[in-house]
Amino acid sequence: MANHKSALKRARQNELSRLRNKAVKTKAKSIVKDVRASVEESSNGDVMAKLTAAQSLFDKASKKGVIHKKTAARKISRLVKLVNSTKT
Repeated sequence: MANHKSALKRARQNELSRLRNKAVKTKAKSIVKDVRASVEESSNGDVMAKLTAAQSLFDKASKKGVIHKKTAARKISRLVKLVNSTKT
């Protein structure tokens, strides 16, 4: 365990950010599952709404530094590709 005052503060900050990041990542996984499930059901209007929500979530997560910018772009790209493949 940390001994210095600044190290103790850093440990507290790290724990808070870990919990915040965990919540965002869990939400991201859930929304990806929702998009994939909607694609399987072929409910077109619902898919687009969920896709937009997923894009927003990934953009915010990358902006906050929870996930890397290119990771967010890759995940968004794969979801859009999946949704577009079902339209045709």
